[in-house]
Amino acid sequence: MLKAVQILGWSSGLTIISQRLTKTRNSSSSSTISLKLSTFSSSPRRILSFIPTPMSSSQSGSDPLPKSQTFVSVQSSGDVRKIKFCQWCGGPTKHEIPDGEEKLRAICTHCGKIAYQNPKMVVGCLIVHEEKVLLCKRNIQPSHGLWTLPAGYLEVGESAAEGAMRETWEEAGATVEVISPFAQLDIPLIGQTYVIFLARLKNLDFAPGPESLECRLFGLDDIPFDSLAFSSIYVTLNLYLEDLKKGKVKFHYGTINKRPGSSPSDIRAFTLDYHLQP
Repeated sequence: MLKAVQILGWSSGLTIISQRLTKTRNSSSSSTISLKLSTFSSSPRRILSFIPTPMSSSQSGSDPLPKSQTFVSVQSSGDVRKIKFCQWCGGPTKHEIPDGEEKLRAICTHCGKIAYQNPKMVVGCLIVHEEKVLLCKRNIQPSHGLWTLPAGYLEVGESAAEGAMRETWEEAGATVEVISPFAQLDIPLIGQTYVIFLARLKNLDFAPGPESLECRLFGLDDIPFDSLAFSSIYVTLNLYLEDLKKGKVKFHYGTINKRPGSSPSDIRAFTLDYHLQP
């Protein structure tokens, strides 16, 4: 489906020039650790353009983000004991802590290879058009029938921006220009990192793909916050609305920590920790 990706310009992007660790205390005397980054853009921003194979086209207000906890420990994103067989030779595995390491691993009893569990990257686009954002209603599980930004897993052989444009084409039939990165949101509990790019439509010819029931441009006051699919999308849209209120769209980094015992369908059951922005 991906025919070509045209790079219109290059820039050095955001350069980190300082990092400062600050420690503050609230009224209850519990400590909060926060990181602050100062960034600047030293040259014109890069715009990526996606050129797909032709395809036929055929409630209100934002909610505040939950307050961050003082500290949330990093959680394991998978059960290594579920890995019973080697992915390389098919031999049975044993579960031990290898020499020089600290975590339990699945080790093949035949070839000795270790199966490491690494997070997956989800890439997508926050598409803005005339003070509206493009959302897709999911036609697949999980969260069937709920609204989301066009996004999906990054494929081997493509950059994050290319993957975000491909997913946008596959889910919304939309051709877009990627303007800049907007948010990186880590979700340690499920082993995922979301990278969302700010993008604009090249034209208004969009239509739902096989994984979407519907695609629609929502006014900023009409974003369906009560019917969003994931906490990551809830956070992204809230951060964007907050930026607009402040008069400047920034890049955001944060860690989404789901509350222990909460249901995956409860998209508000989280804290946004280590929120960094210029």
